[in-house]
Amino acid sequence: MSKQNIPTTPLPVEPYAALVGLDWADEVHALSLCAAGSTEVERATLEQTPEALADWANGLRRRFPNGKIAVAVEQARGALLAGLSQFEHLVLFPINPKSLARFREALYPSRSKNDPVDANLLLELLGKHRDHLRPWQPDTVATRQLALLTEQRRQFVDQRTALTNQLLAHLKGIFPQALQFVGDLGSRLATDFLAKWPTLQALQQLPPAKLRQFYYGHNSRAQKLIAQRLELLKQAVPLTNDPALLGAHSLAIQTLTAQLAALRPFIEQYDTDIAQLFERHPDAPIFDSLPGAGPVLAPRLLASLGTDRRRFEKAVAVSCYTGVAPVTESSGKNQYWVHVRWSCPKFLRQSWHEFANASIKFSAWAAGAYAQFRQKMDHHEAIRKLAFKWQRIVWRMWQQCRPYDEEQYLASLRKHQSKLLAAPATQPSNR
Repeated sequence: MSKQNIPTTPLPVEPYAALVGLDWADEVHALSLCAAGSTEVERATLEQTPEALADWANGLRRRFPNGKIAVAVEQARGALLAGLSQFEHLVLFPINPKSLARFREALYPSRSKNDPVDANLLLELLGKHRDHLRPWQPDTVATRQLALLTEQRRQFVDQRTALTNQLLAHLKGIFPQALQFVGDLGSRLATDFLAKWPTLQALQQLPPAKLRQFYYGHNSRAQKLIAQRLELLKQAVPLTNDPALLGAHSLAIQTLTAQLAALRPFIEQYDTDIAQLFERHPDAPIFDSLPGAGPVLAPRLLASLGTDRRRFEKAVAVSCYTGVAPVTESSGKNQYWVHVRWSCPKFLRQSWHEFANASIKFSAWAAGAYAQFRQKMDHHEAIRKLAFKWQRIVWRMWQQCRPYDEEQYLASLRKHQSKLLAAPATQPSNR
């Protein structure tokens, strides 16, 4: 086991009026409750409706008016956690689903699973191992909204990429010249163009003046480029005239372009909302100063750390939580294995990975470090190692509420005669 995996200071065990294990389900939750000073476990079910959650939570308040109730739930976010978080007398302990699964397997090797058993296991984790659990502390509204918006935006951007790849595949089947006419398939020009003319045959029926007018209407006024496209239109030869292929592929092209066109304004709205939230956030200057972060990655990095400075006591805690730090497993005397941390928030690891990669073009020491790492490892491993170094810097900036200063960091490297300053003159080109 690596050193960072060993807990240093156990969390204090707070007294609670009752402990509850609540196993989440789509429609009906199973729960097990044990009052303080009692060994009797009360089992019940709870419907997933706002009214049922409110009645149950208010009933606990009346039953235990002088204390708080600890509730273990198998969720890090979701409707149940959101519904219960509004009640101040409930202290929520989110349990990682993998942790619960392994605890269940240790007690039930057959791997049999049902909701009442899981509720009992959650109650047992809360009652016997609460010193290893951390109660959920919600961040500020702005930070939580920023975290949700950035993650949702990325999901829709990935969806746009998938639609674009499908569109490209259909165009290659009947209209490969389309890329020369429209350029970026995700642009408004491309979707409007292909919605009108999904085949070369349809486009060649259009007078050149109408096509020139179309480009002007989409703010594409480069005369040389328009002339090249008009010449291509004159000389282009259809890949196929098979009516079966043209009919099927053209309908698919129009379907995909309609989806891309519908998705575009909402992604733009995400960009606007994220930019406005980030600009008003008190920690924005810290992350906006990072070289290469830009308007997309800076809000994602801010959300990955949050605003509670007590959340990560050391920089390595950030690296472990985000999955950037590797995991070392050992067995026997001299056998050990270092591998990527698999259990982590994948979106956060992706954010740090992308930032480290982007920083190479904007930071002298980052470019030098990457070049040195690439002499010994592949691109992705070198980027993860660079991200690990960046997290140590960003964590210190975050703790001190100070923006990044490249010259100051380079001066520190020179003072300590860092090996990062002895980088090769050129970087490996195979990335």
